[in-house]
Amino acid sequence: MQINQIYVNLPVRDVQKTRKFWTELGFSINEQFSDENAICVIMKEDHIYTMFLKEEFFKTFTDRPIADGKTTQTLLAIGVESRQEVDDMVNTAVQNGGSTYSEPRDHGWMYQSAFSDADGHQWEVMYADISLLPTE
Repeated sequence: MQINQIYVNLPVRDVQKTRKFWTELGFSINEQFSDENAICVIMKEDHIYTMFLKEEFFKTFTDRPIADGKTTQTLLAIGVESRQEVDDMVNTAVQNGGSTYSEPRDHGWMYQSAFSDADGHQWEVMYADISLLPTE
């Protein structure tokens, strides 16, 4: 079996605020799957999408309680093309209502930083050069 797409579904309080946040980060929106209850952010065309669903709408898909943004249910990781893109994305997120929750980390072969979006979802942003990965 091989997966050809992934959709990450996350609850949000304000769909329009979420739209602004992610478009400010440079992401496109799939309008076909977006309305007053949801926004579909294209993370990688034809492969990876994040569905930000208004909390009331999100609740129609599960009978479990929704994490309130003060707890960690999942860490989402995004791979980018350079260290500068890591820093740029985190800085733009903070400038648009997000916050940082850890200091940047340089592991030699991998550089990472992180932000929380306005709803408290935690996003790890990383750049890795596998050729520099220690073999021992």
